Amino acid sequence: MQDVFWPGVAAVFAMYGLVFLVGVLAGRGRSESKGQDEVSEMLLAGRSLPLWVGLLTMTATWVGGGYINGTAEYTYSAGLLWGAQAGVGYALSLILGGLFFARRMRAMNYTTLVDPLESRYGKGVAATLMVPAVLAETFWSAAILVALGTTFDAVIGLENLTVAILVSATVAIAYTVGGGLRAVAYTDVIQLFLILVGLGLALPFVIDAAGGAAVLMQPAADGVDPLAWFGSMRETVAYSDFFILLMLGGIPWNVYFQRVLSARTPEHARYLSLAAGVLCALMAIPPILFGLAARHIDWVALGATTAGMALGGPDVITANLAENPAFVMPYTLRLAVPLWISVLGLGAIAAAVMSSVDSSILSASSLVAWNGYRRLINPAATAEQVTKMVRILVVALGSFATVVALKVQSVAALWYLCGDVVYTVLFPQLTLALFDSKANRSGALAGLAVSVFMRLGGGDGTLGLPAFLPYPDWQPTGDFPFRTLAMLCGLLTAIVVSRLTAASDPAKPLAPLEG
Repeated sequence: MQDVFWPGVAAVFAMYGLVFLVGVLAGRGRSESKGQDEVSEMLLAGRSLPLWVGLLTMTATWVGGGYINGTAEYTYSAGLLWGAQAGVGYALSLILGGLFFARRMRAMNYTTLVDPLESRYGKGVAATLMVPAVLAETFWSAAILVALGTTFDAVIGLENLTVAILVSATVAIAYTVGGGLRAVAYTDVIQLFLILVGLGLALPFVIDAAGGAAVLMQPAADGVDPLAWFGSMRETVAYSDFFILLMLGGIPWNVYFQRVLSARTPEHARYLSLAAGVLCALMAIPPILFGLAARHIDWVALGATTAGMALGGPDVITANLAENPAFVMPYTLRLAVPLWISVLGLGAIAAAVMSSVDSSILSASSLVAWNGYRRLINPAATAEQVTKMVRILVVALGSFATVVALKVQSVAALWYLCGDVVYTVLFPQLTLALFDSKANRSGALAGLAVSVFMRLGGGDGTLGLPAFLPYPDWQPTGDFPFRTLAMLCGLLTAIVVSRLTAASDPAKPLAPLEG
């Protein structure tokens, strides 16, 4: 049983207090007094965020505690090529979103990701496509809470994960209910600042603990010869599948479009997304260096120090790293840097992870309140009623994500499955809704059915579903790119069926939604 690291506990809750304070103060700066619609203020910050806040909250779409920890984890466990994949993939998703999607969406004055789907395919299809989007956002929140609770246990020594998860979720829900996207955006600014300061101060000490910068530059730091690695067709195909999933599958998320649609003008939406893509890629550099350094750190020696013994000693630390490489960032911050920087770094990462929860909860609540309640169930709902519904849903979905985090062990795997569905189902449907003037309801339904069938045909260990389609070179780990194949087949099916049924099911023009 490890000792409680009380300086770390104090730092985490101090950071929580800072984030909460910023969220509350930002919420009080709402633009309702300027005549802005109350729903627009809650969901889109009145489309009036300052440019610098818009840029940083757009960057924080993907750069959060999970992004930082995950990049360090994969760099440590699988090498530079896999470690850099998320940073480059998500950066390209922001750039592609800026080039092709952001300006068009903002020019139509849409409120959510689902609005163009409703305009093109009707309310029923839009409501169906809303389901995977909401589930993915909700399970992502739960996965973040699970990771945060595990970090509290492994590094700070708080074995009661329930308390850690409940406190984290309560803080995020509280200021999101009061301030909506404006509060979330300003806490994103604090999140990025804390990450930069915490990791920036720690990085020189971490590199020194690994033996210096020269060691990190050696090919052995990666553990992979890129030419030989890409000479393996199986590895190349697997890598490409996940890379394309990150790049294209990172676009059709409401958490991204909520920021796009909060921009003041269509041009701002485009340029903010492009600039955020560059910042997203740059923000991957510190955790990549952490992961590379961790491959050379003598964990046995660090485990024998006073701080290491408080974590259980060398055997426990090395065993934990081998079993769960996600511990590499918190362990490195706890053991390889001076105490005061360790405290700041751990607090910053924890606050960043917690701050990521608010975005997904608000995004999911916005979809249900706007496209479910306002557009489908109660079209006559007033702005006050919709805003009240958003607040209720923030509490409800936030509580649901918290319960899932406490009860379901495989929540991360559930999120990955939802991410697959977002990529295979939503990306082709959103793309056609925005850019194919002949896309219709029949094509959307046919494409949806094909995408889901082919994705499930690859099987899923989380749900206990065996593969039932004879994909080539099938392996349990999934080397064949069936996700991308499912997306492409759904896309082509929707295109073909839309044209075959043009006479009986005329395509609707893409247009702004009324009300």
